[in-house]
Amino acid sequence: MARRARSLTGKVVVITGGGRGIGAATAAALVKLGASVAIGDLDLDVAKGTADEIGGDAVALPLDVTDRVGFSRFLDEVEKQLGPIDVLINNAGIMPLGRFEDEDDRTTAHQLAINLHAVIHGTREAVNRMRPRGEGHIVNIASAAGKAGFPGGATYCATKHGVVGLSEAVRMELRGSGVEVSVVMPSIVRTELASGLTDARFIKSVEASDVADAIVKTLQHPKFDVWVPRSLDATFRFTRMLPRAAAEWIARSLKGDRILLGASQEARKEYEARAAASAPTTDRETAG
Repeated sequence: MARRARSLTGKVVVITGGGRGIGAATAAALVKLGASVAIGDLDLDVAKGTADEIGGDAVALPLDVTDRVGFSRFLDEVEKQLGPIDVLINNAGIMPLGRFEDEDDRTTAHQLAINLHAVIHGTREAVNRMRPRGEGHIVNIASAAGKAGFPGGATYCATKHGVVGLSEAVRMELRGSGVEVSVVMPSIVRTELASGLTDARFIKSVEASDVADAIVKTLQHPKFDVWVPRSLDATFRFTRMLPRAAAEWIARSLKGDRILLGASQEARKEYEARAAASAPTTDRETAG
């Protein structure tokens, strides 16, 4: 007998980096189901535009996820405006690409601050708010790059591996508490973040709406591992059973090693510039 879907009507959902891409698509899907959604984004104008377009119970608030004190205050403001947080979706992330030896310290620091440390802080804040109530759901957006290494995105892969490991450990700590944890692992998502990327025959690209649908489903029917598309699960299970040399040969044969490394820098110019400016607090701390 199929489990009854959990209702999302009236649930208070927070989405970091919610002004664009996966975050915006997820906000729209959740508002349609009756949730109240707080869209946090560094670019407040974009967040407001998304909230206005979605309508319903969507609010936009400024958020720099690298400012840990500011992040906590942002969550306080959400609870003041909308009520106790039922769902936190740690979605904010950046993906600068290039050869590892060419990456400067600033770019490394930005990825660690946004993709990993902010997820750690957001997850901890959510646990501290949800565990006392005995309910809640934390959704951490990782990537297929959290389960494998892709040339051209070494630090990005490291951060996403970290998100997967964090989520696994916290899930076990929360066992029996009533608080759920899920980790979402999409393939290439056709958003600005993936501009200029090449395709590989064994990895199917998806739309932001596909990831949003998967997030909605896991909120309605909680599960930990959320692959988008679902076929990725079988692909990674198969390659993990092979000797490393054989798995890498298959990846090269199918051009999996060129997905990130072969990205067009010209096509990514605008995105890379925006990503480089996306961790102002980290830059202030480094300068100080």
